[in-house]
Amino acid sequence: MERQDRYDSATAEASTAAFTAARKLSWRDFVQVTKPGILMSNLITTFGGFWIASKLEADWLLLLWTLLGTALVMAAGCVLNNYLDRDMDAKMERTKDRVLPAGVLMPKVVLAYGIFLAVIGLNILGFLVNPLAAGLGFLGLFVYVWVYTAWLKRTSVWSTVVGAISGAVPPVIGYSAVTGRVDEGALILFLILFLWQPPHFWALGIRRKEEYRAAGYPLLPVVKGNRPTKISMMRYVIPLVPVSLLLYTYDYVGLIYLVASLILGVVWVILCARGFSAKDDIQWSKGVFLYSINYLTILFIIMVIDTIGR
Repeated sequence: MERQDRYDSATAEASTAAFTAARKLSWRDFVQVTKPGILMSNLITTFGGFWIASKLEADWLLLLWTLLGTALVMAAGCVLNNYLDRDMDAKMERTKDRVLPAGVLMPKVVLAYGIFLAVIGLNILGFLVNPLAAGLGFLGLFVYVWVYTAWLKRTSVWSTVVGAISGAVPPVIGYSAVTGRVDEGALILFLILFLWQPPHFWALGIRRKEEYRAAGYPLLPVVKGNRPTKISMMRYVIPLVPVSLLLYTYDYVGLIYLVASLILGVVWVILCARGFSAKDDIQWSKGVFLYSINYLTILFIIMVIDTIGR
């Protein structure tokens, strides 16, 4: 028995050593903690806002600084989100292997990294773009890190709606970088992103409901159930259709965008409506989640392609 215990102990130590060796710190860990997938999708919307505001007469150097500053501020938000959520991430299958729960990066290093990125990003926006862009960047960062992550995400079923405010800021930063103001174009872009986010995230919430429940997140599907969540999703995807068409109404984009955005929006409404008769909510929510990503990407690509010049 003693020999077996020594064998089991040695095996456990070897496994731990192998895991540690496999997870040695690298530059990729500093990239991973910024959530590059989220960064990329938000930079697409930032570029879209910049492009339609410039009306085909882009200042390329200004675009570079806008994208860089916005990317760093958003990266800071994601890093600080990882820092604050490290205890909850350890409880979820989807997030337990992130660098903080896995013990690859120390919390104080991640905190300092996030603050550093925020300072650099906000300074780039403030001094090389304009003060409004920096102010919007700070607003988005504050709402995402403190209002959403540190407070409401753990306490309120409606945290997703509040978090959507910060997620709707990037295209407004891009737009205001060109115009220096927040006008109807900026507000339309804000509304498109604001209305897009809750159904996108709630679809993920339905799919991963038990993980969120185990971690203690009061997400809408966890607290209210799937059917009320589906009803709430419809309350966002339906108005998203006419709101997305407003860019055509105000002469920012052409007929191609009008038709494409109408089709994309109606298809999303139909997919969400099918949830009420779906026999497998997990499979249905997975399809809706993936479609929502494609919806936003395609919408902004067509927006850029069909922008109307001066």
